[in-house]
Amino acid sequence: MCKAEFLTVAKPSESLYTVKKSKFISNVVPIKDNEEAEDYIKKIRKKYWDATHNVYAYVLGLNDDIQKFSDDGEPSGTAGKPVLEVIKSNNIKNVLIVVTRYFGGILLGAGGLVRAYSESASRGLKNSSIIKKIRCNAYKIVTDYNMLGKVQWELNQRNIIISDINYTENVQLNIYVPIIYNIDLEQLISNITSGSALIELVGNYYVTQYDF
Repeated sequence: MCKAEFLTVAKPSESLYTVKKSKFISNVVPIKDNEEAEDYIKKIRKKYWDATHNVYAYVLGLNDDIQKFSDDGEPSGTAGKPVLEVIKSNNIKNVLIVVTRYFGGILLGAGGLVRAYSESASRGLKNSSIIKKIRCNAYKIVTDYNMLGKVQWELNQRNIIISDINYTENVQLNIYVPIIYNIDLEQLISNITSGSALIELVGNYYVTQYDF
């Protein structure tokens, strides 16, 4: 069953964290699949070719279906796994975090490494734009100009997004209705327009909440 909503990041971001002279650069990026994740990891390794380590973790799927991480030479369990746990504890989906380390000459120890990589990943997420995606039914409504104001008012009262309006011989509204609203939109539009409007379900999509 598809989730009604989930959290992800809107765009790539980068942040810097320094501890005991070691620099940790966190790159956070939204991803769609394994290929995109692996390509971005290669890009980061090329960019920071002289770094001591390029640790990463990513999660794909709304149920965390794919989880992958790498310590990239750090002691087992001290780097990639802590980054993965930061992603999962924040309930972020479809995201990759790469933490690049430049060794500063002071050993951090196993506990220190876990804390440093966790903190770097956490700061990276805080620095990124975390967004909520809402599962919506998409509809097309065609009505005449006399009914437009009334239809718009009723939709706005229910926080239903009108993505665009096309003005031709009649008026076409393209809208998104979150499935959690549990609204019988066809009945609503029929009541508003006394059955004169045409309404068609055109798809089901995840829409960014800030669009509402």
